[in-house]
Amino acid sequence: MRTTFSRRAVIAAVATTAAAAATVVATPAANAETLTGTFSIDSGSYFRMILPSGSTSGPFLANGNSTNSDKTITPLSGSLTSGSYQGQVTAARTFFGSDFVTSTKATDPQTGSATAVPTITRNGSSLSGDLSAFGVAWNGQVFNQGAPKPGGGLPGKTSRVTGTINGSSYSITWTSQIVGGPFNNFTGLWHLTGTYRK
Repeated sequence: MRTTFSRRAVIAAVATTAAAAATVVATPAANAETLTGTFSIDSGSYFRMILPSGSTSGPFLANGNSTNSDKTITPLSGSLTSGSYQGQVTAARTFFGSDFVTSTKATDPQTGSATAVPTITRNGSSLSGDLSAFGVAWNGQVFNQGAPKPGGGLPGKTSRVTGTINGSSYSITWTSQIVGGPFNNFTGLWHLTGTYRK
């Protein structure tokens, strides 16, 4: 026996399926919460520089000034504020003989583009965020190290902020490819961990 379906029945079935799928996708967003407060940057936080030919697994550029036994890891400390800009996020660290510091600014110093206010968003135990305002000052130069980049792009090996939170303990990671300057096409890998407080 051959079963036939009317055009109207097929269209109705497709519409019902699409509506159900949209409901499934929209549900997690309804549970999202922007965390406004301070994320301490504690022991276990670090910066690594991925070589242009590398990935998040390496190879990495060694920093002879790192205090870590693995010179490709530069430990970080400080605090990141979600919901406002900061003049300084991480304490000064020496990289190839010059100190670097990080900040979040409304206007990206490298490109002159407007940036979004830094935000970290929670959905259950998962974290995401917009850190397009995150930048580095080093040796008289500035590099955007945000994710996404100002304007929302994800060039090269730039990846979105992802992480987890358990109680007040959190960790987030992202990568941001450098555009221009002596480290053009190198990519910064940032891993922050510590405690969140409102």
